[in-house]
Amino acid sequence: MTAKPPLVAILTGAGISTDSGIPDYRGPNGLWRRDPEAEKLVTYAYYMADPDVRRRSWQMRRATGTLQARPNAGHDAIVRLERSGTPVRVLTQNVDGLHQLAGLPERKVLELHGSVRSVVCTRCHRRSGMAEALERVAAGDPDPACEKCGGVLKPATVMFGEALDPMVLGEAVAVAKACEVFIAVGTSLTVHPAAALAGLAADHGARLVVVNAEPTPYDERADEVVREPIGEALPALLRRYESRSDG
Repeated sequence: MTAKPPLVAILTGAGISTDSGIPDYRGPNGLWRRDPEAEKLVTYAYYMADPDVRRRSWQMRRATGTLQARPNAGHDAIVRLERSGTPVRVLTQNVDGLHQLAGLPERKVLELHGSVRSVVCTRCHRRSGMAEALERVAAGDPDPACEKCGGVLKPATVMFGEALDPMVLGEAVAVAKACEVFIAVGTSLTVHPAAALAGLAADHGARLVVVNAEPTPYDERADEVVREPIGEALPALLRRYESRSDG
């Protein structure tokens, strides 16, 4: 008789997407370390108050090319785990949408910090595509306004100074409490409340695994710490939890 596979929760941070060409933020060569001023571009108060900050923010989004990024071996490994029949939930701090692009069902991904693939009006809350907004910037509109009401547009991400969506966070908390394995991948585990999910899972009896190049505040609580490159280490790690129908 085949044992029931465990519920595996995977918290992913910027480190899982660096192999896709998306820079991280807090690593040794992270964006915030190289250019502390860049943090203003994703801080709600600065963004809303200063048109120049918004203009620079739109140019940064054009330059990063996130919408052109493709999933890598780390994203693919998670999809393989899910398709093997193992119950998987991804709790991601990333806003790039690469888990879904790799083939993970939308309902199995909780985007704690929102998505860069959409924009939202700060006045009427209408949503539209990021690609469409960037086309307007490329055509010469440095700070595109909402086409419905003229309000300020921002990416549908949680900026510094904004609260997480309470429904999304609530679902993530429930997953952390229920899972039997909690794997934190490519995250510094310093940004709260997302980082606290690792400790919450451990408190409720989950096996805690940390896969990250740099030390994290949760390493001492982890059952296993992996320092190898994510693109190599994560596929090997997740194979252990793939469901085996042949018993």
